[in-house]
Amino acid sequence: MDRWDYLIAKADLTRGELRSAPAAEPAEGEALLAVERFSVTANNVTYGAMGDAFGYWSFFPAPEGFGRVPVWGFATVVASKAEGIEPGLRLFGYLPMSSHFTARLEKRAEGYVDAAAHRAGLPPTYNQYAEAPEPTSTDDHRALLRPLFGTSWLIDDFLEEAGDFGAGSVILTSASSKTALGLAYRLKKRGVAVIGLTSPANTAFLKGLGTFAKVIPYDDIETLGVDGPVVIVDFAGNVGVIGRLHRHFTDAVVHSAIVGVTHWEASPEEAQLPGAPRALFFAPDQIRKRAGEWGPAEFGRRFSENLADFVAGSPWLKLETVHGPDGLARAWAAVVGGKAAPDTGLIVKL
Repeated sequence: MDRWDYLIAKADLTRGELRSAPAAEPAEGEALLAVERFSVTANNVTYGAMGDAFGYWSFFPAPEGFGRVPVWGFATVVASKAEGIEPGLRLFGYLPMSSHFTARLEKRAEGYVDAAAHRAGLPPTYNQYAEAPEPTSTDDHRALLRPLFGTSWLIDDFLEEAGDFGAGSVILTSASSKTALGLAYRLKKRGVAVIGLTSPANTAFLKGLGTFAKVIPYDDIETLGVDGPVVIVDFAGNVGVIGRLHRHFTDAVVHSAIVGVTHWEASPEEAQLPGAPRALFFAPDQIRKRAGEWGPAEFGRRFSENLADFVAGSPWLKLETVHGPDGLARAWAAVVGGKAAPDTGLIVKL
């Protein structure tokens, strides 16, 4: 099929369906873009798990009961009825898991924006697209790490500004996720002790990186001893694990951040937990804050500099390319099933 959408059942993220899409031309004021490549990571599972609560399902409309999970990557305008938007324009930004999509693109001072009415109330960070005129050797790393390391860097910036809440140690759940690994890298550079919680299968890998002061399997949480206050950064969303951490450290937990929900099937926990209350970290809020303080150009410069540093300091990171809708289906199944290798980034090329 020439045009297709890979749809995910909202009630069961493991269920994906490939469906043909109509070959319609863009409406007046719209552009049609062909998707080139994008990454598939646990971050995208979070988008699906939090799709209703945070509006992620709203970016790319889909049939009832299904959603088009947003991903980060590159796409090129192939037809346009939008003023000033010409075929051949190549952009980086927020895409659906589809062969094509339409956008009401407008040229702005900071780049391009999808000004579609259904996206007006959504976080503006996700509506912005950057021009990427020519493919480069760093495109795959950009597709993989722009959202992931971007969040890592912003969390570290938030914690550093808060003086790490007076804690000497930061505990990361789902520590083998790329966002957690990026945060661990940043924290270690600042001299903060990082403790990684992970599954037994990933323990050896994390220990081998030399980034973590301690690596602990989830079953051993109650054996963990840390002097002084601790910060918890939760990338997993498994309330059972978080409950055990809070009950183990009690009032020593001075900040407990919720970032991701890779364990998307976990049920909410009703009981009040000891220690600091859990607080959502929403990356677009920190982006707006820093872009306002530093200006967009300086924000971009600092991010690019830190991303390049992370890539150069992470020789363990490998890229694996899959192709077409079949490759996408396999990549999604691996990520949503928790079977994607922690040292590998999955790139889908269409």
